[in-house]
Parts: sequence; C-alpha cells; structure tokens
Amino acid sequence: MIKVLSFALMEKILAKTCPLGFIKSKKLCVDENECEFENPICGENAVCSNTNGSYYCECKEGFEPKDRFKQENGTTCRDRDECKDDPGLCGKNTTCHNTPGSFNCTCAAGFRLKSGKIYLTELNDLCESVCILDKLNCGGGHCQNGNNGHECKCNPGFTNYGHKTMKCTELNCDTFMNKSKTSQVSSKLTKIVSLMSNSCLVLIPSESARKEPYEQFDGERLLEKLLNALDDLLHDGFQPDNNMVSVLFDIVESALTLIGPFLKNTQTQRSSKKTEVELLVKRGSSQPEGPFMISTNTTRFSSHWDTATGNNYLGFTTAALLSYKSLEKSLNRFFGYIEGPENKHFNINSRVVTAIVSNKETGHLEKPVILTFSHLRPTNENHTCVFWDPSLQGGAWSTRGCTTMNSSDVQTVCSCNHLSSFAVLMALYDIGDVYELRLITWVGLSLSLACLLICIATFYFVHSIQSTRNTIHLHLCISLFIAYFVFLVGITRTDNKVGCSIIAGMLHYFFLAAFCWMCLEGVQLFRMVVLVFNTTLRPVYMIAAGYGVPAVIVAVSAAVSAKGYGTERYCWLNFEDGIIWSFYGPVCVIIIVNVFFFLITIWKLAEKFSSLNPDLDNLQKIKTFTITAIAQLCVLGIMWVFGCFQFDKGTLAMSYIFTILSSLQGVLMVIMHCWLSKQVRDEYAKFLSFICAPQKRKYSEFSSNQTSKSQASRSVQHTGKSNI
Repeated sequence: MIKVLSFALMEKILAKTCPLGFIKSKKLCVDENECEFENPICGENAVCSNTNGSYYCECKEGFEPKDRFKQENGTTCRDRDECKDDPGLCGKNTTCHNTPGSFNCTCAAGFRLKSGKIYLTELNDLCESVCILDKLNCGGGHCQNGNNGHECKCNPGFTNYGHKTMKCTELNCDTFMNKSKTSQVSSKLTKIVSLMSNSCLVLIPSESARKEPYEQFDGERLLEKLLNALDDLLHDGFQPDNNMVSVLFDIVESALTLIGPFLKNTQTQRSSKKTEVELLVKRGSSQPEGPFMISTNTTRFSSHWDTATGNNYLGFTTAALLSYKSLEKSLNRFFGYIEGPENKHFNINSRVVTAIVSNKETGHLEKPVILTFSHLRPTNENHTCVFWDPSLQGGAWSTRGCTTMNSSDVQTVCSCNHLSSFAVLMALYDIGDVYELRLITWVGLSLSLACLLICIATFYFVHSIQSTRNTIHLHLCISLFIAYFVFLVGITRTDNKVGCSIIAGMLHYFFLAAFCWMCLEGVQLFRMVVLVFNTTLRPVYMIAAGYGVPAVIVAVSAAVSAKGYGTERYCWLNFEDGIIWSFYGPVCVIIIVNVFFFLITIWKLAEKFSSLNPDLDNLQKIKTFTITAIAQLCVLGIMWVFGCFQFDKGTLAMSYIFTILSSLQGVLMVIMHCWLSKQVRDEYAKFLSFICAPQKRKYSEFSSNQTSKSQASRSVQHTGKSNI
C-alpha cells in the first residue's frame, strides 16, 4: 500500500514539470491545443489559431478589432458598420443596409434596378429613377422624384386616393351625378347620391369641379356616413319599385368601390342597425395572389385576388361584402323571370347582400365566386340562388350565371360567374287555382251569406224573440256577414297595394268583432246562471266591447306595422312579420275566456238541476243556450285553426276544411237560433201563409199577435231568455 501511494505521488510531481501550454502524454510533455476546447476560447465571431505551447484569436471578416488577442485580454468581436464607416460604399441613389459581419445595397426610394432585382450584386449595377424606367408608372399623371422617393401628380379627372406613390386612375364622378336624376323619387336615395358625389369630387385636383363647399372625408368616416344613410333609407320600411331597387344597388356598388382605396387598414368591419359590411384592401408594387374570404354574420364571400384585381393592377385591390338586415322583406317579389316547380311560389330565405371587387370586368368571371348564405328560417324546402338583374325591364331576380352547389336546412352555397347583389329563394307550396276549391268557396260562402242574411232579418224584425242574447246574435251575424262578403270579393285583389291593405284591415276587424260578440254571449250566459237580478247587459257596453275592442287592436296593429296588411298573394295579415298574432293572439284569449265561462256555467247548471226545487223550464232553456253557444264557438274556433295552416306545404285538405267550415257558419246560425226555435218557426209559418194566401189577410192577425207577444217579451228580457 505504501508503495502504491509513493508511486502516485511521484507521477504528480513529474507532471508538474511540463510548462504552460503543454500536457503530459506517455511521460512526455506535448502541446495542448486550446482551440479544441469544448467552450470556444476565443468567443463568438472569432477564429482561434493554435501555436506550439500557446494560441491566438482573430475576429472574422466584418468584425473588429483587427488585432490578435487572447481570452485573458477580455476582448470580444464586435460587428463593423460598413455603411457608417463608408457612406458612399453602395454608390449613387442607393441605400446601404448593415448586416452582422457584412452589408447589402438597395436602390433608394424612387429608384430601382433595370434588372428588376432588389439588391445590387455587380459593380456596374446602377439605380435609375422609376420615372425614367417606367413612363406609365403614374398612370393618368406625371412622375416626380423627391427626397422621399417618387410622387405621382395626377391630371384633372384622375386620382391616387391620397397615396402619393400610387398610380393615378380615372375617377368618373358623373357616375353618381347621373344617378341623382334617377334617385329623385326618394329623398333618402338622393341624400346618398349627394354624399358620394361630393366625396368623389374631393379627390379631383381641379377646384373648378367642386360645386359646393364640403369637407375632406377619410375612408372610415365616409363608410360610416354611407351606412347611416342606408339606415335612414331602410328604417321606416323601404317599399321600392324595381327601378328604385336597381338604382340603390348601383349606388351602393359604386360607393363601396370608391370607399375601398380610402381605408387605412387592410381589413375593415362595420355594423349598423340595418347593414353589415366587411372590406379588404391590398396595396403594393405587385398584385396580390391567393384566395380570400370576407363575411358578415349570415353570409360568406370567397374568391381569389387575381379575380378581384383583373387584368389592370392599379396599385391596390379591394373586395367588399355588404349585407342588408331587413331588405329581404321589401324585395320579396319581382320573381317573374324565375321558373319554378308547378304549384310553388318563392320567398326570400336569406339576407340580401351586395358583393363587389375593384375589378371592373365582372360580367363574366373565369373563376366563379362562392357565396354561402345562412337561412333566415331553417327548412328543407328547395332553395335557389339568385341575383338582381337590372336589365330585366327595370330589374328583377334572376338565376342566370348562378348555381346552387349544395343546400341544407340551415344554409345554401351558391356559385356565380359574375358579381352583383344576391339572395337565396326557397320554393313554397302554393295551393294554386284549384277549380274544386274555388267552386266550394263561391257556393259555400254564398250559402253562408244567404243564411246569415236570414238570421239578421229574423233577429231584427221578429220582436217576440228580442232579448239581450238575441241582440248579441244579431251583431255576431252582421260581423260574420260583412267579413265573409269582403273575404269572397276581395281576398285575392292584390293588384292595388293600398286597396289590398284596406281589405286585410276590414277582415282583421270584422273577424275579431265576431269573436268579441261570441265572448259577450259567454259572459251573458254566465250572468244568467250566476246572477239572480239584473242579468242583462247594457247596449252601450255591448257595442263598446263588440266593436270598440277590435277597433283598438286593429288601430294599434296598423300603427306598429302597416306593411303587415296585405301579402303578395292574399289580402290578409302577413305571416312573416308576426303581425298575424294581432289576430290569433286575441282569438286565443277570447276562446280561453269563453271556455272558462262555459265551464262555470255548466257547473252551476249541474248544481241547480240537483237542487230540491229546480226551475226545470228555466234551467232547460239555459242548458240549450249553453250547448248552442259552445257548438258555435267550436265551429268558428276550429275553422281558424285550419285557416292558420292552409297555406303551408301539403295542406290542400286544410283549405277544403277551412272553406267548408266557413260555409257552415251561416247554416249553423239558422239551424240553432231560427229553425230550432218554435216561436221563430211559428212566425215563419204566419209570414209564409200571408204570402201564399194574401186573401185571408192574416198579416193583421200576425201583427196584433206580434204586439201582444212583444209586450210579454219585455218581462222576459231582463232574464235574457228566449223560448225554444
């Protein structure tokens, strides 16, 4: 053990005998290569050179200091800024760019190489003015070199939209001025035209072109003003003819084309009460490439930048998509040029949108654009892609150049080879002009009108049956008679929009009045059973409830949505606007109230029948009244349940049931209130006897008998009963 330790100690002593820069190898001192250390001894951007027993460091080309050094000197290599050391290093009209260990040269602003390269690589490369190299660099203007590069001075009638280096393009403000004459029909359209025309004139250098003082707008502010003007136009319900629609879309397309180059950001999104819009702008010396997509909440517009640019790149390319939030309601017509399946009509089931690009040649695109529409109402009906074609006699919806790629219940994808304003139509079932149904309508309603007329004459002239209840029946028959008469002669008179709205309002009013009088009958029956004294209703209260309440409902409904009265096919309330609930809502309430009163009446009747001393004659009459009232309510209520669904797909049977039940109303009134009444039958018999045998002079007997019965009826009038 002692020998081993002694040997190790001797080795260590001998090792220490090698000088610095050498290491012991096989009992010999050899050179140590410091340049092969794991951590570079010279640091970054330096070159290590080994020597016998030592080393030295040198900085790489482009770094300093130039002198040799060692690690113990604390020296590091720093980048040498050649551009700063030699300002003329790259030559005339150039810009020097320093890089780590080197530099590169590019042409200064307003200059470029003939070769089109970005960097100067040869000694004889010269940067020349872009104004000399490209005489058409500024388009409709002349090129000037300045300290910050070239600048395009636009000629009168041309503009570069405030971007000094952009090519000058022709700006035809007459486009807006010509539209001002067409837009005179709408003051709000004129406002939009005036706004865009003045903004257009701002860009023209010639002061003489300006017709009135105005302020300079930037793109964002001008876009906001356009959307506000569209809100004003669409706010109160835009009801245009087809020429005005064509003018509106033309103005919006021209306005978006004008606004696009103004915008500072490459992507701009705005939303207002009635519109949504997104615009994209690409600027640069070379035209953009690749696909793009812009969207609103309900629509996507996909295309390619080369489609948006076209054959003439102006230094910028724009694309825009504007969606109208309620315009589909105003344009839910003009379908005359669309061929649809038999027995179907069309309805817009998407937002109407306007899509534009800066390319002016969009009449027939090589690459079609793709538009994806979300449906306003999920449905599995067939959907058709359409666009607004102003060439069709002032304007109409057309399918030319547009195809439906695929469609589900929530969205439709359209492919079109042109740009314009677009929408998606769904085909709805139309019962059409079915001869059998038309025959039933005319014959059935004519029969119902004749029966109602008999009821009105009976309730008015036969004094022996006059009571509060029969007064209610009289006004119920009057309301139904007027409603069915207007329905028969005017339900399809849609040619005159104002007249159609008036017809729809009359139907709304008189059908509501009929339900109100039925409600009064339920109230009267309730009072007859529950109250002992003063069971009659005062006429002024009945008139106020029977005719006043419907008048208030119709007035409020018309004030809220006047355009809801009248549709494209029928003079009735519009289902799409929800205005139909101003009829079905009160009807549902009345039916619920009547059911409540009838249940209480039946309950009270059952109690009185089971009492010790029931007035069987009186109770039997009230029971009969109640049964007839319930039957009457059921027929009229069920009729309107079928009426609600008769215009939907596959519901031709509903239309038959609705028409048949309408015909039964008058017949039901005659049977229940006239034919089943012995008093009325007796009066009919006397009247017929007088007509058939006038020589017997029974009319005087009829009159005297009627007078005595009239006096007797006054005593029963307070109980609200009639003898059946």
